[in-house]
Amino acid sequence: MRPESFEFLQTYLNNPSPTGFEKEGQKLWLEYIKPYIDEYFVDTYGTVVGVINPKAKYKVVIEAHADEISYFVNYITKEGYLYLRRNGGSDPLVAPSKRVNIFGEKGIVKAVFGWPAIHVRKVEQDKAPTIETVFLDCGASSAEEVAEMGVHVGSVVTFEDEFTVLNDKFYVGRALDNRVGGFMIAEVARMLKENNKKLPFGLYIVNAVQEEIGLRGAEMVAHRLNPDVAIVTDVTHDSQSPMYEKKTAGDISCGKGPVITYGPAVQNNLRDLIIDTAKKAEIPFQRAAATRATGTDTDAFAYSGSGVAAALISLPLKYMHTTVETVHRDDVDSVTRLIYETLLRIEDGHDFRYFT
Repeated sequence: MRPESFEFLQTYLNNPSPTGFEKEGQKLWLEYIKPYIDEYFVDTYGTVVGVINPKAKYKVVIEAHADEISYFVNYITKEGYLYLRRNGGSDPLVAPSKRVNIFGEKGIVKAVFGWPAIHVRKVEQDKAPTIETVFLDCGASSAEEVAEMGVHVGSVVTFEDEFTVLNDKFYVGRALDNRVGGFMIAEVARMLKENNKKLPFGLYIVNAVQEEIGLRGAEMVAHRLNPDVAIVTDVTHDSQSPMYEKKTAGDISCGKGPVITYGPAVQNNLRDLIIDTAKKAEIPFQRAAATRATGTDTDAFAYSGSGVAAALISLPLKYMHTTVETVHRDDVDSVTRLIYETLLRIEDGHDFRYFT
């Protein structure tokens, strides 16, 4: 990875972008891709779309989502402790002893997820932490002191953990799901520009908001764009670490390449084009099966309007929805290259229908 790209990746991942509050991260992303696009727009809720060849009739989307799981302050006790509600699929099980940032009216307030010491608990009766039992301590001794700090019900909370590199080959941090996807589609735009590739269609590089609470950003922008094709990238579960059951989770591994999904929402001809592209470009890939929906923005695009040829290229990831989400650097490169190479094989007016 070139140094400038790596610097952007770190900056972008370290910047908090909670679901519904993605603005600052979206600004960073837009500034990075501006040199590689012809124009852009931002919709009402913050989805950013960079456009190449905006006058072309045939429209192809490459998409990722920008938001990260987080919490809302929901209740403040008279002693100054804070109880929360989840914003997206936040996992209270990983919360105790973690440091957080609370986004208050006067700026960021530091806090910690407190937890009783092992000495004072009846360990044999311990139960897993839940959203009802985890709490924040921001160093205040009363609800009034909390209010003076600028924290109130509705204040957003994100974990403090930041990006790091593990064993010189794994990228680790919070919010790789799915800002690493935003990074990869931005890199595709850069590669097209720097390699002077002229596409015969309009390309819409979409960094969507609010995926973590139901694919909402993609749903909105899909209706607005009414594209012909959508290639979505998101993360999927590496199933090699302990406690995974391959019979249900599949056999997916970090470091073995992009994951191409089979399922009703995935358009077969587009998927097969992606697989053929991977083979021709000698990009290793893995396969996965979805039951009904993919659970990603692929579904929002596929079923929008009169139907969009949509496919999913996933990045294997360990420890999803924790503060140590982990991906292999080679997979990041391979997903980026696969999207790039696939775009070069899509024709103007490409008809993906099964038969005519």
